[in-house]
Amino acid sequence: MAKGSVKVKIFKDRLRLVWSWQGKRFWLYIGLPDTLANRKAASMQATQIELDMASGNFDPSLVKYKPQKQESISVSDLFHQFIEYKRRKIEPATLAKYLGLEKHVSAFFKNKTCVSVSESVAEKFRDWLGQTQKLEPVTVRERIVLMNACWEWGQKKKLLVENPWDEVKVSVPPKQRPDPFTLKEIESIVQKFRFSPNLKHFLNYVEFKFGTGLRTGEAAALRWRHCSSECDRIWLGETLKNGKRKAAKRNKDRTVPLTPRLQQLLLDRRPENWQPDDPIFTSVEGCAIDAKNFCNRYWKPALAELGIDYRKPYNTRHTLISHGLEAGMNPVALAALTGHDVRTLYENYAGLVNPARLPDLLPVLSPVSDLVLEADSPVDRSDTSP
Repeated sequence: MAKGSVKVKIFKDRLRLVWSWQGKRFWLYIGLPDTLANRKAASMQATQIELDMASGNFDPSLVKYKPQKQESISVSDLFHQFIEYKRRKIEPATLAKYLGLEKHVSAFFKNKTCVSVSESVAEKFRDWLGQTQKLEPVTVRERIVLMNACWEWGQKKKLLVENPWDEVKVSVPPKQRPDPFTLKEIESIVQKFRFSPNLKHFLNYVEFKFGTGLRTGEAAALRWRHCSSECDRIWLGETLKNGKRKAAKRNKDRTVPLTPRLQQLLLDRRPENWQPDDPIFTSVEGCAIDAKNFCNRYWKPALAELGIDYRKPYNTRHTLISHGLEAGMNPVALAALTGHDVRTLYENYAGLVNPARLPDLLPVLSPVSDLVLEADSPVDRSDTSP
């Protein structure tokens, strides 16, 4: 690109202008589809920017060149409207994230209008969240995704023309996944729940989670009507969290055939006067199992007494998948049983699916004791043959 020139480019089927000024890269989203008439309008805008750069009248905030329609709404107002739109569609836990971000938006942007938010301003907000507010990179990425969604919604509502959050990236360092429980650890945990009076109530629950790899909410939501008459298979289409029942993840259900041992577990557990809507697994008081309460009061102390490194109860799912892949199970079949997206399973467990093996290049050495004996033995110098 020639110095001082502004180019018309296409990004996601929309026109935008690209140029450099004083060593800094600039983008201006026109917000118009790629047509001949719109290209002419974009070219006129590009010419204006080129003239301003040449004459010293360039506005690096880009406010001068953006459509004035956006001037009427502030960043805080836009995000508040977005929250009100989302309030009817999202869970309370998710809504809490939006409300938390709204405080950050108000603190950082104050009364700034949406038109004043360029990509560089968006990047400053990203850095502010991480450096000043001390949010973890994965949380910062989540917040930027929400800001991007807010602007996309604003575009659909004709409140905005461009989206500066589209190319704001957040680098999240990789995090090592906790190890799955070994077979020996599983045996120890099951035995602990079997023979400890204060844990015995949850024995079947723990066995079932290890044996099926169910998500915590899926196991808590199980009712007797979700079992076949012979208890040889279960239907999974609901989840339970914080006492609220809702549809399964991604609104996808599945039926899981059970092993004979798990089948017998359910048959032995099912009472004679069972009711279809009765939960299969309950707390000691007969209520739905609360994940946090179970973890803090029963699971965590049990692992500590056994001397087993702590891993969340959810790790039973990771454990089943890991052992299944290592045993040679078909990843597609395993994904169907656990309710995973096949692509997600491959991304998270690629190291267990046909893992590559390092070639062994090291020589085979004699035992250290043999080498020591050989070094200490006297040397026969009587043989003078060449």
